[in-house]
Amino acid sequence: MKTLAGALGVLLMAGTALAAEPRAPQPRARDIGIPFTGTPGTWNAITDVKGVTVGEVTLIEGEGVRTGVTAILPRGRDTQDKPVFGAVFSQNGNGELTGSHWIAESGFVEGPIFLTNTHSVGVVRDAAIEWRVKAGGADASGYWWSLPVVAETWDGHLNEINGFHVKPQHVFDAIEKASSGPVAEGATGGGTGMICHEFKCGTGTASRLIKSDGTTYTVGVLVQANYGIRDTLTVAGVPVGQHLRDEMVYQAPTGPNADTGSIIILVATDAPLLPHQLARVAKRATMGLARVGSYAGNGSGDIFLAFSTANDAASQAGAPANITMLANENMDPLFRGTVEATEEAIVNALVAGRDMTGTQGRYVKGIPQDALVDLLKKYGRYQKPE
Repeated sequence: MKTLAGALGVLLMAGTALAAEPRAPQPRARDIGIPFTGTPGTWNAITDVKGVTVGEVTLIEGEGVRTGVTAILPRGRDTQDKPVFGAVFSQNGNGELTGSHWIAESGFVEGPIFLTNTHSVGVVRDAAIEWRVKAGGADASGYWWSLPVVAETWDGHLNEINGFHVKPQHVFDAIEKASSGPVAEGATGGGTGMICHEFKCGTGTASRLIKSDGTTYTVGVLVQANYGIRDTLTVAGVPVGQHLRDEMVYQAPTGPNADTGSIIILVATDAPLLPHQLARVAKRATMGLARVGSYAGNGSGDIFLAFSTANDAASQAGAPANITMLANENMDPLFRGTVEATEEAIVNALVAGRDMTGTQGRYVKGIPQDALVDLLKKYGRYQKPE
């Protein structure tokens, strides 16, 4: 396994494709004094939900390759054989999440969840099927039947997206690297070439410990953030985007004030929820997204998936299983935790963003952290890191 210093060294080498380990090299939002409500888990990541693992392959090569793939395994190594209850909510559908119709129909998420760039959805989906075929025997029908779940956002400003740089081996590597613990953020995995609120952005994650009916549960969120315009950017209630107009370097290809990006939000929990309840949870991610300044513009694909790792005996085959569920009246803490973790995950992705030059010499600036901290202090929102 690469050391952190070694991984960063490789990242800085021009002409090198980096397969990043899921470790967090960048200061996070709380580390620079951004305040958030709620109590995070050990890693403040989606991997705080027991069993969930994340693997990332980051591709940075020459001037044109700024992309990658992220694999989320809801049950770690048991993901292939044990589906999880899940649900999808589309706030604005200018994007793609394959397999969503079957999730809506069956209530299950089967296999890993993958995040990548828009034009690599096909190769990632096909590679996921190839992995499934190689990993074990066919199901009872005699066929290796699979509808992989692959979501995307557009990285074509920084990445040579029509170069089709994501290959099947990168998908296999992301699955193999999937682990618990900290998750690398910013320009990592599928988020490598992403931009949000016209600053460099990408992958972000956060979690919340919540208590419902006397039991403590975990809610974890992972985002691939690539949406938004500068003016609406809000951090901890501070209208940051209105103050940082002078930092403008990148503008959306269709011009200013055009929200043409997307965001994928994954919500994981160990609370025992059924698919219709997970649909309710997925909808709450919208409220966390709005806190940071999204209005789900016409050109933005805002697609959310929620899943529960409880009820591991539930399956689409075999004898009837005994299923547990949280009462609807006890779901409010989950809703709140989802909103809080979504907000923080997006800000973590933003804070982890660093200046990047990509294809055709295009340049996107990371959010200036000193200026951000000054604004927090000006508005009385700075919280000294512990």
